[in-house]
Amino acid sequence: MTKKISLLTLMLISAFTSKAATLSEKIDSFFKPIVDNYLVPVIFWDPIKALGFDVGTSVPVVVVWLVFGAIYFTFKMNFINIRGFKHAISLVKGDYDDPNDKGEVSHFQALTTALSATVGLGNIAGVAIAISIGGPGATFWMIVAGLLGMSAKFVECTLGIKYRQIDENGEVSGGPMYYLRDGLAKYNMAGFGKVLAVLFAILCIGGSFGGGNMFQANQAYAQLAGQFPFLAGNGPVFGLILSILVGAVIIGGIKSIANVTEKIVPFMAALYVGTALIIILMNITQVGNVFALIFKGAFAPAAGLGGVIGVLVQGFRRAAFSNEAGVGSASIAHAAAKTNEPVSEGIVALLEPFIDTVVICTMTALVLIITGFHNVQGVEGAQMTSQAFGSVFSWFPYLLVIAIFLFAFSTMISWSYYGLKSWTFLFGKTKFSEYSYKILFLLFIIIGSSVKLGAVLDFSDMMILAMAFPNIIGLLILSKEVRIDLDDYHSRIKSGVIKRFK
Repeated sequence: MTKKISLLTLMLISAFTSKAATLSEKIDSFFKPIVDNYLVPVIFWDPIKALGFDVGTSVPVVVVWLVFGAIYFTFKMNFINIRGFKHAISLVKGDYDDPNDKGEVSHFQALTTALSATVGLGNIAGVAIAISIGGPGATFWMIVAGLLGMSAKFVECTLGIKYRQIDENGEVSGGPMYYLRDGLAKYNMAGFGKVLAVLFAILCIGGSFGGGNMFQANQAYAQLAGQFPFLAGNGPVFGLILSILVGAVIIGGIKSIANVTEKIVPFMAALYVGTALIIILMNITQVGNVFALIFKGAFAPAAGLGGVIGVLVQGFRRAAFSNEAGVGSASIAHAAAKTNEPVSEGIVALLEPFIDTVVICTMTALVLIITGFHNVQGVEGAQMTSQAFGSVFSWFPYLLVIAIFLFAFSTMISWSYYGLKSWTFLFGKTKFSEYSYKILFLLFIIIGSSVKLGAVLDFSDMMILAMAFPNIIGLLILSKEVRIDLDDYHSRIKSGVIKRFK
């Protein structure tokens, strides 16, 4: 009887997927002109080229916007990315944790939940793309962009706590939707704030279904099927299993998600970074020459000034896409942290771009350069990284498959939370509303594992990037009060009003 039910289930999934594949072609043809004719010209519009300058590469306006925000907030907050680093470590360790503070998760759990959404294929494939196009010098500008991005993360996550809402059951809702709506209302911009909040929520929901879900499931299956041929053609089954695993976590809400990410993120980081570190230590004598190559490539590429700008753009572009500083998504997770001090959570959050970009992306870059794969033609993305690591350890491609699966899984559970909070912001917080979103999210995992939706995925990825436009507008308006709160927080830390509990 059980076998018949299982067979029937697989037949239903197969039939559903077959219809989904046909439907996906129609959906793809619908979205392709929207992507090509409207989104690409707007989000990837090149303001430098529009001014009549040719720097040898495109400079998407969304990257300019993210980098502008990061630089502005770094100066506005008096280099909090550097000054707050030591205190951020103390906060993550729990030195200032007050058991009476309101919230749902610890500082560490909020950090790992947000990290799980950003650490992923951008660290594996994105770095390889940056170096293959911009050369080793792109590594330097990735690091610079990561350091600047720490300030943007600080501002948005401070506001995430400051304007969060806690219901009678202690459940927290926060993020750009709330600080855009309620924060801007304080400056007589209530209507404008609501428009930005609704726009952000719509973009976040779209991004959660696509880039935060279908793309992850699709890539995880592709990597597994590529390494284990017997999985080929079994996308629906893989999607079903993955949706069950994801469902088991997300049904429990942020506490359940945080409990999983606090274990997965350190493990997958140790797995990936640990292997990279071993390769670097095995070639420790080359490290000096590698950094010399990086600095030379950053400031004195063969193409002269135009080359410098081109390398800079590649480094900043990949860093911005990887750590999502300024996009606003992380503030949704950090809003759930147990603290009554918004600034403290902002300081914790600034560690994210450091870990994601300065540490993990740099490790990938060093391995690519040490092994010489940055000069290999015809290989790019995750394949380049896999071959670079595999040239030292033949078993690494199998390890990379595990890492990519964990990256995809953790990204999906975190983005399900981001999408859910945006969904309930628009449609209200009811059991029906919550479960309807979660069921849709799980169905999209099966679809993502089974069919090709090129234009739809491009559309959803652009929605994630587009989140930066309404978010940074709000951050710029609200940054003055964040600076006031920061100065007040520092004065209370120095005077001992804010006590250390450990």
